[in-house]
Amino acid sequence: MLTVEKLEAGYGPMQVLWGPDIEIKEGSITSLLGPNGAGKSTLLKTVLGSVAATGGKIRFAGRDITALPSHKRVDLGLTLVPEGKHIFKEMTVFDNLMMGAYRQEARIHRKESLELVYSLFPLLAERKNQKSGTLSGGQQQMVTIGRALMTKPKLIMMDEPSQGLAPKIVLEIFETVEKLKKEIGLTILLVEQNAAASLDAADYVYIMHEGVIKAQGSASKIKASDEIREAYLGL
Repeated sequence: MLTVEKLEAGYGPMQVLWGPDIEIKEGSITSLLGPNGAGKSTLLKTVLGSVAATGGKIRFAGRDITALPSHKRVDLGLTLVPEGKHIFKEMTVFDNLMMGAYRQEARIHRKESLELVYSLFPLLAERKNQKSGTLSGGQQQMVTIGRALMTKPKLIMMDEPSQGLAPKIVLEIFETVEKLKKEIGLTILLVEQNAAASLDAADYVYIMHEGVIKAQGSASKIKASDEIREAYLGL
């Protein structure tokens, strides 16, 4: 579904990505792991188009999207849950979710998308009229993920969805990630510092270090390699 070939990107004169190749298969959960500063978030932003690629290619659903504006990539079915809890704190939960249903296809299906979000996060249904800024950190993350689902994505990229959350909430977030794959067949690219939980959820894993893919393979293969886990994951 998504192919990244020899991708290069960065910020001004500072190059961050040095030619990684990644393939995300439809209906799978793929984890991109590695230490802080490895370039994982930059890769997601470059795939979405908020950071411009300076080399290589990005193909999505058979189409070259390397030079496509971000909003056009979203129209094709790409979406990103960014690092941190990016919500409109003075708006209600319901209004925050509706902000995700802005593109034409999403508007058409917003009722069923909202039902999906509420089925995944029943608490959001209970608090739909509550200001989002009054929610706990974990609940705000639910709003952020829910809003991304309202775009009616084909592939959802998640950047550190468990960051700063209590262990119980982290477990709930990862259970939700697995539900998205199993129940609606959503394709997921997951960037996480919680390597152990990511390995448990993923079908396939890439290990990134200093903007380069250092290892890849099935989750079971990565788990079985003491060398990889000790060198790049701290496990």
